[in-house]
Amino acid sequence: MIQTTADTRVRIRKIAALGLAAGLLLTGCGRDNAATNTTETGKAIASGAATGTINLWAQGDEAKLLPGLLKDFEAENPGVTVNVTAIPWDAAHNKYQTAIAGGTTPDLAQMGTTWMTDFSDAFDPKPAEIDSSGFFPSSVKSTQIGGTSLGVPWFVDTRVLYYRKDLAAKAGYPEFPTTWDGLTALAKALKSQDGVKYGVQLPAGGSDSFQSMLPFLWSNGAQFISQDNSKWTFDTPQIVDALKYYQSFFTDGLANKAPATGAGAAEAAFVNGEAPVLIGGPSELAQLDQAGGPGFGDKYMVSTFPKKVTGTSFIGGSDLVVFKDAKNRDGAWKLAQWLSKPEVQTKWYKTSGSLPALQGAWKDPSLAGDAKLSVFGEQMKDTNFPPTISTWTQVSAAADTQLEQIVKAGKDPAAAMKDLQATADSIGTGK
Repeated sequence: MIQTTADTRVRIRKIAALGLAAGLLLTGCGRDNAATNTTETGKAIASGAATGTINLWAQGDEAKLLPGLLKDFEAENPGVTVNVTAIPWDAAHNKYQTAIAGGTTPDLAQMGTTWMTDFSDAFDPKPAEIDSSGFFPSSVKSTQIGGTSLGVPWFVDTRVLYYRKDLAAKAGYPEFPTTWDGLTALAKALKSQDGVKYGVQLPAGGSDSFQSMLPFLWSNGAQFISQDNSKWTFDTPQIVDALKYYQSFFTDGLANKAPATGAGAAEAAFVNGEAPVLIGGPSELAQLDQAGGPGFGDKYMVSTFPKKVTGTSFIGGSDLVVFKDAKNRDGAWKLAQWLSKPEVQTKWYKTSGSLPALQGAWKDPSLAGDAKLSVFGEQMKDTNFPPTISTWTQVSAAADTQLEQIVKAGKDPAAAMKDLQATADSIGTGK
């Protein structure tokens, strides 16, 4: 029998905050040094079926929908019981921190990707028999701290560009541009159309704005930290040039320096045509369809990020972790392994809308046959993830301030990155 503390009523999911912005709204804590010094492999899992009680903590709609899915796991393992406890996202970080300090952690937990570093000392290293090779490489990266895998990816989220294909076609663009120059040209062509105020919607500052525009940095070949996570590298030509390009949308009036930030504001501007290009994750599909009403889905499409050096986007989502203090450690890993099966990942997508982290699951017609969702699958092949170190939260917040000055005050990107470099150096990398 599956027990849950949450109402199991199915409702429309909203993925946007999971492992992306949500994690960075909270100050990183729980670790003095994010990187482990040695590469570890967890001890082997006992053979045979899972037995005993597995306590699983999950957040949001995942906790409400998991009990139905896990009936199949219990049927395959008659000697096991899974208890699902729902943890609100806004309380989860503190809840995990308290449980770790008190030795009251669950066996298995859903962990937002940006929280992996915060609590990594408490996670059991992944056993060798848990195969991660079939997952998107960037999602695997989110589980690795100091070279040690501390979990498995569960579901993923990435960012693509949404555009009004009807308005773009009228402006002379039947297909979305594939280059940076093409994106600028499209934004200018769209702005010339009646009713369009801004060619594109872009983050203009505020919380998590820098993280939201990371695809522009990555796509210009920029890396803002050294490979060994020991030194910040913000004042490089690749980053400065990417920021100059980003700034040009605002100085040329192609993006709004002071966009409305209330719930539904971006979707409203997209639907009414005032700003017909925006960056969004998979949750935008349901939000735009709801905002636009019946038939609106035919008026827009999504595209992978246009390329400069690459067309790299952000990957987020949630991982599955087993705690060192787990009372049923083997059962927890067997459940994580089961949730990683292609057929289970596909069924979970159909149940929850969560995009599979396992590449093989994207062959299912429900994903491969959907024109918009297949674009997310294509973008997932070219993604990156912020550094898995404890000080990233502080540095990212400082970068938000500099980005706002670049956008709203016209600060020279080179000067802004020089200032950010100094701030980041003073914060350090946690090593």
